[in-house]
Amino acid sequence: MSTQEADRPAVSTPVVSAGWRQRPWRSRLTDLTLWRWVAISVWLGVVIWHLAVLGLAFDRTRLLLLLCTGLAAACIGKRNVLTVVVDWLPFAAILLLYDFTRNIAQWMDMPTQWALAIDFDQALFGVNPTAWLQSQLKQEQPPWWEVITSVVYMSYFIVPYAAAAVLWLRNRHVWRRYAAGFLLLTFLALVGYTLVPAAPPWAAAQCNAVEVQDHPRHPSCMDRAPYEGGGMLGEVNPRHDGAEPYVQRISARGWEVLDIHAASSLLKLGQAKANLVAAIPSLHAGLTMFLALFMWPRVRALGKTLFMGYALAMAFTLVYTAEHYVFDIVLGWGLAALVIVVVNVVDRRMLARRIRPHAPETVSL
Repeated sequence: MSTQEADRPAVSTPVVSAGWRQRPWRSRLTDLTLWRWVAISVWLGVVIWHLAVLGLAFDRTRLLLLLCTGLAAACIGKRNVLTVVVDWLPFAAILLLYDFTRNIAQWMDMPTQWALAIDFDQALFGVNPTAWLQSQLKQEQPPWWEVITSVVYMSYFIVPYAAAAVLWLRNRHVWRRYAAGFLLLTFLALVGYTLVPAAPPWAAAQCNAVEVQDHPRHPSCMDRAPYEGGGMLGEVNPRHDGAEPYVQRISARGWEVLDIHAASSLLKLGQAKANLVAAIPSLHAGLTMFLALFMWPRVRALGKTLFMGYALAMAFTLVYTAEHYVFDIVLGWGLAALVIVVVNVVDRRMLARRIRPHAPETVSL
């Protein structure tokens, strides 16, 4: 390295900064970098206002709208803003189509599985993992660490989309691979929900075997207080005094520790409107594992640890809070691995087609 090259970083920043300050104000107004930061600042202000007044954007439409306006602001002076529309509009439209087609499961009315996952978990562990975890850890009032489980559970509605936004800003080709895998995994999970509707642990704890012997989709026992004796999951023998002796749905309890009852109420409202028998496979587990596997070759050791730790934390949260069985999580992880393989194979084949040289012409003598 020459002396001039070594000195260049020390003088480049002040020269550029001073030069920018010396430019006429009319020239500054046409500087797209300035307007980009103004737009980003306005967007951040809107996001903060949204959080303070309306809370987190857990519904997909609002979340995508906030993300896309932020991406449009970040594009000013760097990339054509229309690329946000070109890339994200089809992505959002397909996800909205998914939301509409979820009702197909109700129309088909396939028999709901109530004992399939229970039998699998029992055979694998000798006990029901959800009942065992709640017997060991659940307390009468939510402990401080349930804040973490509640945050992890709700992060599913934001983190995969935020990761997509970051990938889009960094590399649109990588983003397309991520988006394709995201959509493929989502619709494969929809096939599972439709063909094999299954009740989660919290529902099984409220119903006994006789009430669900005809494989109903939404029996009245799902809407009542927990069944005496723990329902299909049996009684829980809690180690902590005051804890209820049955499995409970406790994914929202952590917000009560922070006295954020609006978040807890919003989550419970969303859960009530969702497909209550969409347990097989667990899309919570599937998408978080897909994110971890997709990012694995693209990040260093710390990133690998964080992304994989996030997927494992989600799995623990789902089982402990009675949202999913281990069976559901294993299927979600397997589906994520399958999607990663498919995306990689398709991408390699498309790349090979683009770079394949033209076959040389043969000349007959």
